[in-house]
Amino acid sequence: MKENIRSIITLTLITLIAGVLLGYVYELTKEPIAARTLEAKLDAYHKVFPEASDFKEDQSIDLDTSTNVLDAAGYSKETVDECLVAVDSSGNMLGHVLSVTTSEGYGGDIRISMGVGNDGILKGIEILSISETAGLGMKADTDEFKSQFTDKNVSKFSYTKTGATADYEIDALSGATITTNAMVNAVNAGLEYASGLSVK
Repeated sequence: MKENIRSIITLTLITLIAGVLLGYVYELTKEPIAARTLEAKLDAYHKVFPEASDFKEDQSIDLDTSTNVLDAAGYSKETVDECLVAVDSSGNMLGHVLSVTTSEGYGGDIRISMGVGNDGILKGIEILSISETAGLGMKADTDEFKSQFTDKNVSKFSYTKTGATADYEIDALSGATITTNAMVNAVNAGLEYASGLSVK
């Protein structure tokens, strides 16, 4: 009986100490991780909108309405997570930078960043997070694939397996149609949402 009580007390103390240590480590690493995440996101924003000097919040943008906008356009598995205004060094608005998540990826959610100019031109896309199959779906994160979206003025992209011949066509990733479809839908959802934003 005494051995059981001693074992219970020992396990309880170990659990408490481990919990305190984990909490301490979390607090210690929380800010550096958040800073690195923000830095990576800003780096992606500059890549998708290289002309911009800064990215600012616009209080008139209500992301809560994005679900209704995207659902109505047929993008029920995509969400706009963030939308910032891209400005030049004088503070003039150049367009928007959006973060869009799609749940249609083969390996789970794919989150992208994309820049859309006031003129509707898609400046480029970057992948913020992806967990697709190595050698197949992960090829979506190559410059060869992402560059197909750069500097295109189209309202909607589609993918093809026979070779892109128009601005709105994207060459599908070989053996990764699901990933290709997810990427195209994420970009199209972002374009749909951006098309309804006012230019100030």
